[in-house]
Amino acid sequence: MASFRRTLSPAYHDRQYLNGAFSVSSPAHKLANANAKYSSPLPALVAALRRLAGGRHGRKGQWRRAAFRCVLCFFVGFLLGMFPFGHVAEDVRSHEISFEMKSPPHAEAQRLREGRVLRNRGVEEGLVIDPVSLSAERERQSERFDFAPRKPLIVVTPTYGRAFQAYFLNRLAQVLRLVPPPVVWVVVEMNAASMETAEVLRKTGVMYRHLVCKKNSTDVKDRGVHQRNTALEHIERHRLDGIVYFADDDNVYSLELFDALRDISRFGTWPVAMLAPSKNKAILEGPVCNASQVIGWHTNEKSRRLRRFHVDMSGFAFNSTILWDPKRWRRPSSNPIRQLDTVKEGFQETTFIEQLVEDESQMEGSPAGCSKILNWHLHLNAHNIAYPKGWVLQKNLDAVIPVK
Repeated sequence: MASFRRTLSPAYHDRQYLNGAFSVSSPAHKLANANAKYSSPLPALVAALRRLAGGRHGRKGQWRRAAFRCVLCFFVGFLLGMFPFGHVAEDVRSHEISFEMKSPPHAEAQRLREGRVLRNRGVEEGLVIDPVSLSAERERQSERFDFAPRKPLIVVTPTYGRAFQAYFLNRLAQVLRLVPPPVVWVVVEMNAASMETAEVLRKTGVMYRHLVCKKNSTDVKDRGVHQRNTALEHIERHRLDGIVYFADDDNVYSLELFDALRDISRFGTWPVAMLAPSKNKAILEGPVCNASQVIGWHTNEKSRRLRRFHVDMSGFAFNSTILWDPKRWRRPSSNPIRQLDTVKEGFQETTFIEQLVEDESQMEGSPAGCSKILNWHLHLNAHNIAYPKGWVLQKNLDAVIPVK
C-alpha cells in the first residue's frame, strides 16, 4: 500500500530565516497584526513614555525623568481643562435656593374647600370676604433715606442759689431731655460751682457744661449780664457751632420752640408772654410779622418805647458763628460781641441785638406770622427766702400737730 509522506508540516511552510533567526508569519499572526492597526494608540504612547523614562542612571537618566514628568503634567492638565467642571458651579449659582414651606396636598385641598364654603356663606349673608394668603412674602422696596443733620442747640442758662432753684432747673432739664439731640446746655453760676447744681446736671441726661463766672458783681441786676458774657466767651473760644439761645431757668418753654430754633439762619425772634411784676396783667412783647418778615413790635411799657428792638431776653436766638466768624456775616467790626452792664435795666437786650444785626431785614420771625406764644415769663421768684443747704433739712422741725 502506497503511502504519501508530506515533506513539510503545514505549520511551518511559510517560515523564513533571517540572519540566523526566524520569524513566524502564520495567518493568525497576520490577523493580529491587521487588528493592531485599528486599536487605540494609548498603549503605544505609554510604552514610548516608559522608554523615554528608562535608561541608565546619570545625567541622561535624570533628564529623561524630568522630561517625562513635564509631559505627564501637561497631559493631566490638558485632560482636566477639557472636563467641564465650571458648568456645574454655574448651574448651581444660576438656581436660587428656595426655603418656602409648602403644605401637604391634602392640607391644601382642605383649605380650598373651607375657602369655598366661606365665600358661599358670605354671598348668602351679603358679606364680602377677602381671600387670605397664608404664605409669607417678602417685598423688597427700594427706600431712599435723605439724612439731614440737625443744627446743634446751645442753650445758655444763668442760675443762682434761691428758694425755687432746684424746681426751676429740674423743670427746664425735663424739657431739654425731650428735645432731639444735639443739645448742649451751658449752665453758668457766680463765683463758684455749687454741689447742688452739679448734682441736678448729672441726673438730667442732657449734655451740659457747668461754667463759673469769676467777675465780682455787687449789683444784682448785673449778675445775669456777666454770666451770659461768660457763656459767650466760652462759645467764642471753643468755636461752638450752633444756635445760641438764652433760656432763663424761671421761664416756661414749649417743645415747639426748640424745633423752630433749628430753622434759624442768622437771627430769629418771636413774641413772649410776660406777667407784669405787679402780677395784675399780662404783657406781650416781641415782633409783629408778615410771614417771616418782621414789620413791627409789640410793647406795653411806655418806659421802654425808646428801645430800638422790643424783645425779651428769651425771645430771640442767633447763629453762634456770628461771634467767632465776622467775615462770614460781613460784620464791620471784629470786636467781641458781649452784653453791656453800663446800660439801664431793660436795655441789655436791644443793645446786644444791635451788635448782631443792622435792622429788621436781617431778622426771621418764628413761627410763620409770629402768631403763637412759645414761651412765658411769669416772674414767680420768691425773694429773701433761702433754700436749705444741700436742699435737705438738717434737723426736724417742730410738729404743728403732734401724733398722740
